[in-house]
Amino acid sequence: MDMNSEQRANRLLAIDSWKVFRIISEFVDGFETMTNLGPSVTIFGSARLPADSPYYNLAIETAKMIVEQGFSVITGGGPGLMEAANKGAQSVHGNSCGICIDLPFEDEPNAFIDPRYRLRFRYFFVRKVMFVRYAQGFVFLPGGFGTLDELFEALTLIQTKKINQFPIFLMGKVYWSGLISWLKDTALANGCLSEKDFNLITITDDPAEVAEKIKKHYQLYHVEINF
Repeated sequence: MDMNSEQRANRLLAIDSWKVFRIISEFVDGFETMTNLGPSVTIFGSARLPADSPYYNLAIETAKMIVEQGFSVITGGGPGLMEAANKGAQSVHGNSCGICIDLPFEDEPNAFIDPRYRLRFRYFFVRKVMFVRYAQGFVFLPGGFGTLDELFEALTLIQTKKINQFPIFLMGKVYWSGLISWLKDTALANGCLSEKDFNLITITDDPAEVAEKIKKHYQLYHVEINF
């Protein structure tokens, strides 16, 4: 290794070593805040859908019913459907948590997050741990890459038994129908999925069904934290 290469390697090592401390600090901040949140449900959905979207009101009503069953609500803290879920939780005096991420197109957290449960992270992987670790269920409303990323990560973690199984709901039957068709007609047909994998997902547009099934699962299994 020549001198320039060695210097670059040493500089990279120093940078990465210091990043470890920032990563640890984000985990500590998250753990210290969210252990006080109580049994929770994470609601995902697009930051891009406006308040006049029918899915916005669906997010509000779903969050309300989840809170009324005794759960806190966690979102990604952004606008759109995340805002709607936090708004729904606050409207019935439930705990409303926002796990924000530094993004170029989302400047500020939405206004419906409880200040004591407002977190901001730099690293996506730390944020993902927080979504999963304290959740008793996941609810996915229509969304893009970020929502899909969280959906398939949760399914993978459950499928591989890295976390305890919890309910996963897709809300917006029409929106998700094409994805489910592709998974069955292509991924399943080619042997890349098993028929039983589809049992991990419930597709519904009924907020009451979501809230009641999450409560029932929690009463049966009472898993406080994952991982």
